[in-house]
Amino acid sequence: MMEFRNSEMLRIFLGEQVRLGHRPLYEEVVREARLQGMAGATVLKGVLSFGHDMEIHTSKIMELAEDLPMVVEICDTPQKIDTFLPVLEQMVRDSGGRIMVSREAVRSSIIG
Repeated sequence: MMEFRNSEMLRIFLGEQVRLGHRPLYEEVVREARLQGMAGATVLKGVLSFGHDMEIHTSKIMELAEDLPMVVEICDTPQKIDTFLPVLEQMVRDSGGRIMVSREAVRSSIIG
């Protein structure tokens, strides 16, 4: 029987063009999550979005496809998420970018 544990899902919404140094911020977030020993991280690329600036970002129109939405999902214990959040905040400050973060309780299990 599959066993589930209490976990949290951290979702970080950011633009593809937000950079930390010479690398995309979403790559640096995943790298840092790995260094911190987080359970896992996945980056998803969106095809359509709008955010605080109310501008539409879409993969359909070539000139609007420059800054597509990216979502980084990190799942781990609430304690590990708590430890990671200040690091994430500093990375965003250092990038000069703007992101949105959501956090929710989930039940997770690893199969195999």
